[in-house]
Amino acid sequence: MKEHILINVTPQETRVAVTEEGVVQEIHVERTASRGIVGNVYLGVVKRVLPGMQSAFIEIGLERAAFLHIADVIEQRQHPSEPQRIERLMFEGQSVMVQVIKDPIGTKGARLSTQISIAGRFLVFLPQEHHIGVSQRIEHGEGREHLRERLLQMLPKGHDHGGYIIRTSAEHATEDELRADVAYLNLIWADLKQKSKTLPPESMLYQDLNLPMRVLRDIVTDETQKVVVDSRETFQKMSEFANAFVTNVAPRVEHYQGERPLFEMHGVEAEIERALARRVNLKFGGYLIIDQTEAMTTIDVNTGGFVGTRSFDDTIFKTNLEATQVIARQLRLRNLGGIIIVDFIDMDNAEHRDQVLHELGKALAKDRTKVTVSGFTSLGLVEITRKRTRESLAHVLCEPCPVCQGRGEIKTAQTVCYEILREILREARQFNAREYRILGSQTVIDMFLDEESANLAMLADFIGKPISLQVESAYFQEQFDVILV
Repeated sequence: MKEHILINVTPQETRVAVTEEGVVQEIHVERTASRGIVGNVYLGVVKRVLPGMQSAFIEIGLERAAFLHIADVIEQRQHPSEPQRIERLMFEGQSVMVQVIKDPIGTKGARLSTQISIAGRFLVFLPQEHHIGVSQRIEHGEGREHLRERLLQMLPKGHDHGGYIIRTSAEHATEDELRADVAYLNLIWADLKQKSKTLPPESMLYQDLNLPMRVLRDIVTDETQKVVVDSRETFQKMSEFANAFVTNVAPRVEHYQGERPLFEMHGVEAEIERALARRVNLKFGGYLIIDQTEAMTTIDVNTGGFVGTRSFDDTIFKTNLEATQVIARQLRLRNLGGIIIVDFIDMDNAEHRDQVLHELGKALAKDRTKVTVSGFTSLGLVEITRKRTRESLAHVLCEPCPVCQGRGEIKTAQTVCYEILREILREARQFNAREYRILGSQTVIDMFLDEESANLAMLADFIGKPISLQVESAYFQEQFDVILV
């Protein structure tokens, strides 16, 4: 598979596109002014303990207090079979070292854990743990045991060296590379502990790497042929980081110096626009409708203009099969997380349902984020859960429409006209004005002059006062004012 990573850098933001065979599969955006905080470690202060919810709110210096559940407290994670009570572990005003595991999303504050983990290139360091785990993506048992033994041999004997998770990238790491990673992670932990003793509460003790460096640490794989960046300064920093920590990646980092914008040349800009649309067209005429809500994301599969060559069942089956590949790509591209409900077109054939589910699982296996797929429900829906740590692409790039307030639709001009008529009637009962003047958008005023002119005249006769109209070009369709003259 031909994988390239493209990095576009401006002073305001950094954007990363991961392409496979020239097709964009992932887009990551990090803005300078609102950089994500997942992975950051803070010296938090317990603001409130909620025994009923077995949770606590922790102040870490952000706009909203962050949320900590008992399941993410280290004492509970170390002894899951022995239920703990959060009120026995925490009290208001207590200082506690916490790490952000989910960015603030919508109206929700950041999600925290007291289990600290520091990611390196090949290892994840768990300073409060003692065991050594191996990534689930390393499937063969012999390889897993061999990696565990290699790491154990290089750790100091008879010392509390902390715990580690061996990442997939460690499969082909040399002894020197693993040793360097261990030393790097221990250095960060020592610095973090020192800061926790000297800095005041609500201070940040550790900040995760910025996006270009995380690309080198987390996204680059053996299948990545090159990493192209269009900023000389970022290229130099990435080269230094690669030479120090990921030497095998250094030769693949390239500086793009062409005149044509990097993202435009590879079609990424157009792909970003398509990734913000509700409708996604399928190759053979079908389409998907993707809707994001705060609770979940729904994906509806439709045949559209696709007409099969054999039977209606065959048409449905082929549309659903094609949709599995597109759905898997859209989840990565849009960074959709949490609960995802897919409404495939109903299939009576059980074999067809099994095959669609199998293809969906195969397509989702390429996702570097943890994904779980449940089978078809009695209503013919498929439930997917995808780990959510950062905001989706739409939430990063967009905001709720100020006209419809995120509803996705606005009141008709006729509906607004009737609201205005009721408003004038209310005002007339309370105040004895000489005249009532309606300020509204062009479409609303036009409707009063045409279709609703008789109703407006009837109201003027009823209240015995003249009603005048005035177009306000700055008003959107739902906006209006009734002025008493």
